[in-house]
Amino acid sequence: MSEAKADRRARIRTPDQRLRVFVSSTLSELAAERKAARRAVERISAAPVMFELGARPHPPRSLYRAYLEQSDIFVGIYWQKYGWVAPGEAVSGLEDEYNLVPADMPKLIYVKQSAEAREEGLVRLLDRIRTDDTASYKPFGDSTELTRLLIADLAVLLAERFDDSRSHPGAASTPAADEVRSESPERQRLPAPLTRLFGREHDVQHLVELLQRPDIRLITLTGPGGIGKTRLAIETARALHREAAEIAFVPLAPIDDPAQVAGAIAQALGVPDTGDAPLEQKLLLSLSRRQMLLVLDNFEQVVDAAPIVSTLLNAAPDLKVLATSRALLRIAGEHSYTVDPLELPTPESRPSGSNEPLAPSVELFIERARSVKPDLELTEENVEAVEQIVTRLEGVPLAIELAAARARLLAPPSLLDRLQHQLPVLMGGQRDAPARQRAVRDTIAWSTRLLSDGERDMLWRLGVFAGRFSLEAAEAVAAPGTDVLTLLEALVDASLVRQQDLAGGSYFQILATVREYATEQLEAQGDAAQVRDLHSHYYARWALTTAPLLTGPTQRRAIETLSNERDNLRAAVRHLLARHEWDLASDVATLLYLYWWIAGLLGEARSWLDEIIAAGDSVSPRARADALWLRAFLGTMLGAADGIIRDLDESVQLLASSGDATRQSRVLALQGFAHAVSNPTQAEHGKEIIRRASNLLSEEGRPIPGDPWVSDFGLLLPLGRIALAQGDIGYASEMFEELLRRSEQFQDDFFITFPLNHLGWARLLAGRVPEAAPLMERQLDLSIRLGHEQGVAYGLECFVGVAAALGDVEKAGLLYGAVRAIRDRLGLLNVNDETVLGTVERIRSSPAAGEFDRAVERGRRLNRSAAITLAKEVSLAAIASRSTPAS
Repeated sequence: MSEAKADRRARIRTPDQRLRVFVSSTLSELAAERKAARRAVERISAAPVMFELGARPHPPRSLYRAYLEQSDIFVGIYWQKYGWVAPGEAVSGLEDEYNLVPADMPKLIYVKQSAEAREEGLVRLLDRIRTDDTASYKPFGDSTELTRLLIADLAVLLAERFDDSRSHPGAASTPAADEVRSESPERQRLPAPLTRLFGREHDVQHLVELLQRPDIRLITLTGPGGIGKTRLAIETARALHREAAEIAFVPLAPIDDPAQVAGAIAQALGVPDTGDAPLEQKLLLSLSRRQMLLVLDNFEQVVDAAPIVSTLLNAAPDLKVLATSRALLRIAGEHSYTVDPLELPTPESRPSGSNEPLAPSVELFIERARSVKPDLELTEENVEAVEQIVTRLEGVPLAIELAAARARLLAPPSLLDRLQHQLPVLMGGQRDAPARQRAVRDTIAWSTRLLSDGERDMLWRLGVFAGRFSLEAAEAVAAPGTDVLTLLEALVDASLVRQQDLAGGSYFQILATVREYATEQLEAQGDAAQVRDLHSHYYARWALTTAPLLTGPTQRRAIETLSNERDNLRAAVRHLLARHEWDLASDVATLLYLYWWIAGLLGEARSWLDEIIAAGDSVSPRARADALWLRAFLGTMLGAADGIIRDLDESVQLLASSGDATRQSRVLALQGFAHAVSNPTQAEHGKEIIRRASNLLSEEGRPIPGDPWVSDFGLLLPLGRIALAQGDIGYASEMFEELLRRSEQFQDDFFITFPLNHLGWARLLAGRVPEAAPLMERQLDLSIRLGHEQGVAYGLECFVGVAAALGDVEKAGLLYGAVRAIRDRLGLLNVNDETVLGTVERIRSSPAAGEFDRAVERGRRLNRSAAITLAKEVSLAAIASRSTPAS
């Protein structure tokens, strides 16, 4: 082999030089956790360094020092034991390993939760680790949770985020999850690629410079599918995160309707679609004061939505947009940036003996090939074959990755031979397409030709999925008798499908370009309609099975599960509507109302209800009654009185002869509340209707299983709110206390927040400030834990009232300003209650008005974390106050 070839090989890591993760733990008590750590490290194609000599009381320091010096990341897993301290030693081997970690090595520390006391030496070590600002410190419950945490944290490290946090002296070790979500949106919203970027350094630098210019606010990265537009956009956004206060990534691949673009942007921004105003208007409110970079990925399939981008840019002066698209958006102010293929090898420019590095396209192939065949050797013949392969594939990253996936079975020379003989055949019928586009499509076609018939059919069927999907969902659309798991494994190995673990479950996803190709093949076979029906019916059944889990102690897990496949769930409902399967669509919309509420998708759900109701007699009476009830329920929550009583009257009539007392009770309770709040003179009539609803439930004996709204919230909450509006604080408090008691028995965090909020206000209005504050603080904490940002806004508004009751005008103003900023960011137009506005108006009509308004302006600049901290300070002050309860 020539010296040039030898040097080239030396610059590329051999299989044993993959990313090394050193795992430190006590073997005697953490055997299961060590196995979980090994699996987690291997899952990202890294090398776990498990120092098994650690089974000895005190392993030779020179050995594990050598292991540490050759490692890239240190993982410490601790529980109760500190380990034996050998004679003549001051610390155990466990602590000695930690002490020997190089100063610049990232450290991930995981501590298993324990009800028993830890050994004293371990307590001291953990106290020291907590103060180490180069270490990430997290608790875990079991090996499953450890696996999830470790994979996620290693992904963050590989995405170069951990280094950013270590570069700031005094940075907190690991902020709480809710704080990461709210205070560092770019860290939560940008995808975290697990591999490094090749050959795009100049592009990233140039794009950063362009986006830093005040006159450039929209850049569209153009190029064929698979050229690397998305990856370049992500890296550019990451490089810009210090300049842009916020970064949001909007994946548009799962949608194909321009009307859904506003919803996708709202979802990425955390703006709930509550239905109280057009979503575009809520986006304008959310973005108007924010300095943000919005990354819109895969815009070509919704290019008719380009005017939305123009509207947002015009309304938000500090907004910048980085779009990826195969076609320009063609709106004012757009700057085009063409993404070229990766640099190809030019052997004639690298004479023998030169130290020129490998071309980025070659490096990409080698890295991806080694991910499936770690022992791939770079002989002179192999390297030359790789250079010809990437040249033949035009330097297109996706084509290179798909070809490299075959390195497990085919050596580079054999792979080159196959490409030379098959790609020309595949080019037929595509001569009018650009060469680079043909390279991607032809490589996909070539890759699929290497599949078995069953694997190809499975891939075509997977084209119906929007976003990630589970194994069970794939099985639902597969042909009868198919071994789906085996087929998925083959498709993952071929890099045509990607797999990821989320919250203990495995999910799969197809790249947008491959999905497009698969859908074309499914359409050509004539099977598309049938497979889409299978898809929508599976998700409808799954949704109806999951709905009862949305209440009670299973709520958070159910929300997480539904969110993991939300795009498919919404696509299924749209398909059911398009197929006029009104009853099934109504069931999914109404039985999942809690999910649409918590996930901030009520506006979209309401549009489905409108379509179902507009279908008239084509809908069964039961399904129509449910749709009318839910539309009225949403209108009541949003303060939109138009048509609510009319909808409820019709729903009652439809159910009158059904014998379904639980549904009748649900509708009657809401009808009574709607009458009372729409006209104060109808309050008694409204309460009488609610009592009728209660009597119906008593006769029925048991409400809808798993839905406390019927028996508890549908009755007690309306009665309490009516009494509160009438000034009967005592009766209102009785209703809210009983509701709190029942909701706590039911162990439903979301429903518990309602009586806490209302009872807190009742206590405050009664002058019982020290009693009000703990209730309000608990409601705020539960909303934070649920990730329900509307609930966080409501909770902070409560403390505006508490601060005012304490006479602290400045804190009341700061909190009011902070909550108004949060409401603007969320696009929330409605205010929590007249009580908040009444408090504010009283202050503004007092001599303290100027002080209050100045504090409001300062409060608008508080971040979410600071506002929550301030609310807790007010809570402590209230609890410590000596206010006399009102008699």
